[in-house]
Amino acid sequence: MSRIAERGGVNEAATWTSEIAAAEDIDRGYVGSILQLTLLAPDIVQAILDGRQPAELGLPTLLKPFAVEWVCQRAEIGV
Repeated sequence: MSRIAERGGVNEAATWTSEIAAAEDIDRGYVGSILQLTLLAPDIVQAILDGRQPAELGLPTLLKPFAVEWVCQRAEIGV
């Protein structure tokens, strides 16, 4: 079961995102984009932390929509 479902569904997740945005005084859409990074495959995160990611893989690239499936992420990102 996803954490969104555990917390009460999509509507509550949207509220939660809005609360974070308001508390931090940042755009709700940006918060959503940043939260999307929690879906990255662990080995991709580790590669980034180790500095082994492709040179073109920066925050602007990571903020674009990407596949949720880790296998697809590896193919798209090239890590």
